[in-house]
Amino acid sequence: MNTITSKLPDTGPSIFTKMSQLAARHQAINLSQGFPDFDCSPRLVSLVSQYMRAGYNQYAPMAGVIALREQISTKVVATNGVFYDPDTAITVTAGATQALFTVMAALIHPGDEVILFEPAYDSYAPSVRVFGGIPKAVPLLAPDFHVDWATVEQLVTDKTRLIIVNSPSNPTARVLADSDYRQLVRIVRDTGCYILSDEVYEHMVYDGRSHVSVAHYETLRERAFVVVSFGKLYHTTGWKVGYCLAPPQLTAEFRRVHQFNVFSVNTPVQYALADFLRDDQAYAALSAFFQEKRDFLIEALETTPFRPLPCEGTYFLLADYSAISQLPEQAFSEVLTARHGVATIPISAFYHDTRNQHLIRICFAKKTKTLAQAVERLRKVVAL
Repeated sequence: MNTITSKLPDTGPSIFTKMSQLAARHQAINLSQGFPDFDCSPRLVSLVSQYMRAGYNQYAPMAGVIALREQISTKVVATNGVFYDPDTAITVTAGATQALFTVMAALIHPGDEVILFEPAYDSYAPSVRVFGGIPKAVPLLAPDFHVDWATVEQLVTDKTRLIIVNSPSNPTARVLADSDYRQLVRIVRDTGCYILSDEVYEHMVYDGRSHVSVAHYETLRERAFVVVSFGKLYHTTGWKVGYCLAPPQLTAEFRRVHQFNVFSVNTPVQYALADFLRDDQAYAALSAFFQEKRDFLIEALETTPFRPLPCEGTYFLLADYSAISQLPEQAFSEVLTARHGVATIPISAFYHDTRNQHLIRICFAKKTKTLAQAVERLRKVVAL
């Protein structure tokens, strides 16, 4: 029997799969994987059902239902002040991860270098390697995860094909500022680098901050793929619908791959999202909605030995457990799940060298009751 030469020989199930399985095994409260435990809008569900019953159950156009692309274009103008043509610059995808993967498939050739910032969402580096690319990691460290742009500049060579940015950032919960983007503009202006901007948490920024997109900067916009997720926007992570914004020439390359990857995306859901997207209050209220949950969790954690780090965006909070244990993060997360019934994610899983900073990631996209029950268990954690 022939054996497969793996493209990812050192890659097993993701940390999200491992921790969710461990949570199920020990009947733990699952604050690890980033999905809400509350329902999405009943009206949105009703719209999907309506379009199913009306017979919208066959293939959608490859680029996405035009009504949805038009509504996305309207939304981006309203929120970012930038026009992306629905016909030539917007593609509906099967979730954000598929969009990220497709961008890399369209751009990366063997030997190309890709700069990313660690801790990084765990799909980035493996996707780079699948296409023969070489990840070049810029380490960001607690407590502020500051970007050293001088280090980024030193990494840029004539082999650099792509720079991946993520703001608001999973898992650091940090939001890039205008000064960060201006540094990026300076670095890439005279290069052939492209930008992949993961902006799936764009409407989850707190304390009066505003989301800043790469699309605000012409130098970046002309070379950038911007990836967004309806799963994060409308609490529907299981529907796996997102989209990619890019200038026409980049979108054309993206679609060349997209059409042979998934071809098209769930038809009735697209029509439902097009209708639902007309109501901008549904996403305009997200920051206040999740900030209330963030604030509840931060205040509650003050009654535990865990020390929360600043959270500027996303629906994740980092907590320092060094007052409890010196165990490495992976081991600590596993023990916390098995013994105390609360599942979290070790931040070390987001670094290629699994460095230990005594940090765990907690998802607060949960009912208040769920968070309160989890904190009650965390109060009992004295030493591990």
